[in-house]
Amino acid sequence: MKTISSSNGQHTQSAPFLGDNFLLENKYAQQLYHDYAQQLPIIDYHNHLPPEQIATNHRFDNLTQVWLYGDHYKWRAMRTNGINERQITGEASDEEKFLAWAKTVPYTLRNPLYHWTHLELERYFGVDERLDAKNANAIYQHCNEQLQRPSHHVHGLLTQMKVETLCTTDDPVDDLAWHQALQGHPELRVLPTFRPDKAILIEQEGFLTYLQKLSAVSGRNIQDWDELLTALTERMDFFQQLGCCVADHGLEYVPMAEIDETKAAAILSERRMGKTLSTQDIHTYQATLLHQLGIRYHQRNWVMQLHLGALRNNNRRLLDQLGPDTGFDSIGDFTQARGLSNLLNRLDSTDQLPKTILYNLNPRDNEVFATMTGNFNDGSTPGKVQYGSAWWFLDQLDGMEKQLNTLSQMGLLSRFIGMLTDSRSFLSFPRHEYFRRLLCQLLGDDIQRGRLPADLPWIGQVVQDICYYNAQRYFNFVNDKNQ
Repeated sequence: MKTISSSNGQHTQSAPFLGDNFLLENKYAQQLYHDYAQQLPIIDYHNHLPPEQIATNHRFDNLTQVWLYGDHYKWRAMRTNGINERQITGEASDEEKFLAWAKTVPYTLRNPLYHWTHLELERYFGVDERLDAKNANAIYQHCNEQLQRPSHHVHGLLTQMKVETLCTTDDPVDDLAWHQALQGHPELRVLPTFRPDKAILIEQEGFLTYLQKLSAVSGRNIQDWDELLTALTERMDFFQQLGCCVADHGLEYVPMAEIDETKAAAILSERRMGKTLSTQDIHTYQATLLHQLGIRYHQRNWVMQLHLGALRNNNRRLLDQLGPDTGFDSIGDFTQARGLSNLLNRLDSTDQLPKTILYNLNPRDNEVFATMTGNFNDGSTPGKVQYGSAWWFLDQLDGMEKQLNTLSQMGLLSRFIGMLTDSRSFLSFPRHEYFRRLLCQLLGDDIQRGRLPADLPWIGQVVQDICYYNAQRYFNFVNDKNQ
């Protein structure tokens, strides 16, 4: 590992907290990680990476561009640390923004950003120093030099982390031109994910404008419910031609409402005429459309993802100034169980429930979601309905450990499909390593305590399944030409 500078006298050797056995506190955990988990490829089945930058093998000019652009995790921390918005999303230079982040990093101790920051610096750039204001200039220049090399263009960054499959997040109106350009890539599978939230959120201000966009791209004049379903169905067909096998929904909750196409059609007509909808009308439309989408996912053998529980755009002043997805979302306290159960039950009652992954953002709902999956696993495939990995504010040590423990106690950890980045950054893939180390520590600790047998070949196979093979089988990637 490379030391950039030692001007402050504190950086003459690797930081012990990022040593080979980081997070691995006994010999069993160490064996499980080093012998079974460490070398596996990565299937990242949910992220927000831009397909254009993958298709063009984008070269970033500097570390700020690859590391800070769009990263609302870091932006929130910088604001909390008293950094002016000018140096976060404003007109400051990229170098100024990096220096502002470097000043913030020491104050992130015990926040997951502290671990992620230093893992990313070391894994991608060989930097084993703790970033701060004193060494920021040297680290910035060192990383910028590496970013000019092919090994640190986008394809090189992905290759370094053994990324094998990426599922991006795409709107039905997207033309998927960059996914088409990526077809046949010899080393990397990049697939679109169908995310029709804007068609579901009928109450939002931009809904009618969105229908116009969907009409234009589908060639359908969407005047009624049937035309809407036809347009969405045809867009699914288009997505599937480019390998799509996953749909995703980011909603506050699944509404508890009757599922009635006749009523949904009438509600859509009223919305198109500019009428104000009641809350119950909104819920009926949403529940009915989700049901119809689920039927179509099942027909295509797609996986349905439900990300539930975010309270978005809380700060109206800064939303107006900066736009959405800039760091002003938080955990919501919505009621989740009944609406979710109603949707899954209606689909299951006609044997049209697709493989489904449930993600909660409020940790109080861990047991609710974990037990919900057991209601609809029917023996047709291992782990058909999954309790998804700790998401967003929960994808840190405490949140991941709680998710793993809840799943272990109320489901089958051994059938879990593992980690994802949910990220917009090409430097985020050490989060898979972070998860793998934590998983191995949990199991190694159980062995150490006599709670599990010291059967490392078997438990090592379970580790490998969770880290890679379960997802490979779940998404039907096993027989792909890239395997």
